[in-house]
Amino acid sequence: METRRLHLLLELSRLGSMGAVADTHGLTTSTVSQQIAALSKETGAQLIEPDGRRVRLTPAGRRLADHAVTILAAVDGARLDLDPDAEPSGTLRVGGFATGIRTSLLPLLADLNRTHPGIDVVLSEYEPSEAFALLNDDELDLALTYDYDLVPAAPGALLETVPLWSTPWALGVPDDAPDGPIDIAMYAETPWIVNSRNTADEIAVRTLASLAGFTPRIAHAIDSLDLVEDLITAGYGVGLLPAQRPTREGVKVVPLAGRTLVLRAYAVTRRGRSTWSPLRLLLDQLTSAESDITLRW
Repeated sequence: METRRLHLLLELSRLGSMGAVADTHGLTTSTVSQQIAALSKETGAQLIEPDGRRVRLTPAGRRLADHAVTILAAVDGARLDLDPDAEPSGTLRVGGFATGIRTSLLPLLADLNRTHPGIDVVLSEYEPSEAFALLNDDELDLALTYDYDLVPAAPGALLETVPLWSTPWALGVPDDAPDGPIDIAMYAETPWIVNSRNTADEIAVRTLASLAGFTPRIAHAIDSLDLVEDLITAGYGVGLLPAQRPTREGVKVVPLAGRTLVLRAYAVTRRGRSTWSPLRLLLDQLTSAESDITLRW
């Protein structure tokens, strides 16, 4: 059973059409079809069936695609781990949210550059959904991501996560508002500010509001926490902020009565890749540094 054919089947299960798989891999649709047909012959099972003008995986095809995740991860792991005793070297493509990079990664890089000069770390800022997609497309080696306990992330079968740290979030309000714990229903008629790049923030707001019996009026979508504070100070609304983050004059962060919201940070890789020596080294350093984390927003 050729791993290339398994990979095309897995891509078909993810992308949904032969044409999309062909475009992604620079192949013709006919070539993809022939490879899937050859895989079907190898396995002795019908893997696809017509679905209008397209095709879809049969139950046997879906089962084989599930197996392909494990098989391809094992092959990747074997390839990357051929020389586990070699000095870690190579380019590590790391992407993630700003606080994760600032808090978890940057404190390690100076020492990593000194002890392992053969490792080159390339950094990019992404929100979790963007990072998951890039990991799936093998355009990142490591992602630093986050979710909220009320809105768990779903990275997908190709990815594996390692918890790093967590921190409480609360409600950012004008500094003349009552001190907490505060009933979120007090702000049922107030405009709300959410993240412009990650829907988890809005889902968390809507979940908290639903539990309190109202539907929030989402008025502003902002990526910068500093700008969120500017809007709160100017009276344009309220929004979720890190509970331990120092705020500017005019804003305070108050806990919610009877509710908690926790942001959880993770290191995420493709399955089978964490045995690659540079990545393994960085993952080990990230997890061992967890107890020394000082959050810097």
